[in-house]
Amino acid sequence: MGGIPEGHSGWTFLTNHARVLASIADDQGTRIRDIAARCRLTERAVQKIISDLEQNGYLTHTRQGRSNRYRIEEGTILRHPAEAGLTVAGLLAALDQHENSHETRPGAGRQGSDGTEGPADDGSMTATRSVQVGRHRVKS
Repeated sequence: MGGIPEGHSGWTFLTNHARVLASIADDQGTRIRDIAARCRLTERAVQKIISDLEQNGYLTHTRQGRSNRYRIEEGTILRHPAEAGLTVAGLLAALDQHENSHETRPGAGRQGSDGTEGPADDGSMTATRSVQVGRHRVKS
C-alpha cells in the first residue's frame, strides 16, 4: 500500500478537497491511509488537504488513542463566490442525493459471470452503508 495511486489526467468536477471531505463524512473515524486509497491520492496529499480544511474551519479533529476522530463543521459556507450561501451540509446533501439515485438501480455495481456490470439475476437491489452526519445521511 506504500505505492502512489494511479494518477488521473484531465479535469474532474469534484476537487480532491470535496472527495476527502465526503470520505470523512462517510466515516469520521477513518484513517488517512483509507481516505487516500478511496480518493486515489497519496497519504501526504490527504494530510495536506485535511490541514487545509482544518485551517479554514471546515473540519476539526480530536485524538482518540492512536487514532483521530474528525468532526465536520456543517454550517461553514463554501469558499468560492459562485457558491455563496451554500454550506458544507448542502454539499454533502448533494453528494448524498447523487448516491441515493444510484442505489435504487436494480443490480447497480454487480458483476456478472462474464465480468460485465449489470442487474442481478434475482432482481435484488444493491446494499449500501449509511452514516449519519448531522442532519444528513451519507451513503457508501
